[in-house]
Amino acid sequence: MPPMDRTTIDLLQGTLGVLMLKALSWGPMHGYGIARWIEQVTGDELLVEEGSLYPALHRLEVHGLATSEWTLSTTNRRVKSYTITERGRAQLRAELSRWDRFSTAVSLALHARRPRTA
Repeated sequence: MPPMDRTTIDLLQGTLGVLMLKALSWGPMHGYGIARWIEQVTGDELLVEEGSLYPALHRLEVHGLATSEWTLSTTNRRVKSYTITERGRAQLRAELSRWDRFSTAVSLALHARRPRTA
């Protein structure tokens, strides 16, 4: 098994989408802004690569979880800005609940002590 340093989040199926929805829950963002938000809030432990970012954003749109529109950035460049939909907010709530249960179960298993034998 390779050493676990910084992680690209496409390694865990479904992780990128839920993190993107969380980023968008704070307000509209362009793709690069979403990636930077994820990297910043994880202390640069989770890296979002461009090859994963834009296909995942497209999937969010196709599933009705986000919408997009062309806007001008603070540097006056045209960027595609994404906004979470009500359906996306509902999905985020469901995913947060699932992740809380999943992470608790994994943590319990990883910190389990060997059972005593009689």
